[in-house]
Amino acid sequence: MAGSEPVTAPDQHKPGHRKSGRIGAVVTAVVLAVMAFWGNHEGKVEDIWLLGLAALLLVIVIGDSVLRRNGLRS
Repeated sequence: MAGSEPVTAPDQHKPGHRKSGRIGAVVTAVVLAVMAFWGNHEGKVEDIWLLGLAALLLVIVIGDSVLRRNGLRS
């Protein structure tokens, strides 16, 4: 039967570097937080953006690990 297999893109079959991607995201979040606390800016808008982006990266990494642990993502 022709329609019984799921349709996937060719890049889904390539193994990725999950661990290095997670490490890179966490290191980037830490660097963003450090930039927020030791920056040479005077306003608080930059702090909000830097800390918000760092938090977003951490939420993505945590959400990805939860989805993978529950088997909802390969």
